[in-house]
Amino acid sequence: MISFRYHLVSLISVFLAIALGIVIGTTQLNGVVLDGLRGQVSDLTQDKRSLETRSQTLETQLSEGDAFGEAVAPVLVANKLANASVLVILAAEIDGDLVDQTSTLIEAAGATVAGTLQLLPEFSDPQVAQDLQNYATSEGVPPGIQLPVTDDAAVLAGALLANVLMNPAEGTEPADPTAATTVLAALSSLGVLSLESSEVTGADYAVLLTAAALGGDDAAERNGALAALTEALDSVGRGVVVSGDAASAGENGLVGAVRADPGLASVVSTVDNVNVAAGRVSTILALSAEGQGTSGRYGTGEDTQPVPPLDQ
Repeated sequence: MISFRYHLVSLISVFLAIALGIVIGTTQLNGVVLDGLRGQVSDLTQDKRSLETRSQTLETQLSEGDAFGEAVAPVLVANKLANASVLVILAAEIDGDLVDQTSTLIEAAGATVAGTLQLLPEFSDPQVAQDLQNYATSEGVPPGIQLPVTDDAAVLAGALLANVLMNPAEGTEPADPTAATTVLAALSSLGVLSLESSEVTGADYAVLLTAAALGGDDAAERNGALAALTEALDSVGRGVVVSGDAASAGENGLVGAVRADPGLASVVSTVDNVNVAAGRVSTILALSAEGQGTSGRYGTGEDTQPVPPLDQ
């Protein structure tokens, strides 16, 4: 007869055997898993180093390519804007070096910089629209300026600036410097723009420099105000180019907004890589093409040409 003690000892032996098997099996399994993980970590480390090397190589190539572009840019744009004047408008917060590089290239093309204006966020702020409309329809506007009959403050402000800043393309009298001074002083007092140059004279062309994209629920309305200014400048002068970076060509960016408007895109050129030398060259060549009645979209974005034609 088997005693209870025998059963107890048997059960303990079974459990000890199971536990020992688990320990041995886990130890062997852990070794396999650990070796596999070590191999994966080693592979990932190698991949990371390879990607870092490739990234550094690409950055070096990009830097060298941009340096080459800077060197040849003056030759590529020489005399493309001979005896013309170009107004530079900053439609966003723009790096000072980019403004200087663009202005230098304008002069290398044979043109003069008529002045530099900074549009402040308030210019396109729907909350300030009523103040702009009140001024545009007041007696403070210089005499002889014909503005559209509309309640749209953006259209009124754009037309007002275009009339005092741009030399008419149709051979009529150039912009009146006294009227420009009066309007710019009034708009500066409203806090919608600031003068970044010592003076502003009448311009044949205009470049709007922009960057990134607008945020907020009113982004479309703000871009609409800037687009209205762009259209007004183009309708009076010889041509306008809106130049920005890749982000500005996306949703809620000014370059993207212009390109999304078929009517405006057909008369105003856009550039989406002005942050590199090739984009700045494209900006100058696009201005020249505008003078010949040709508009296009240039840069690296979808449905763009790398650069405008060089034979304009």
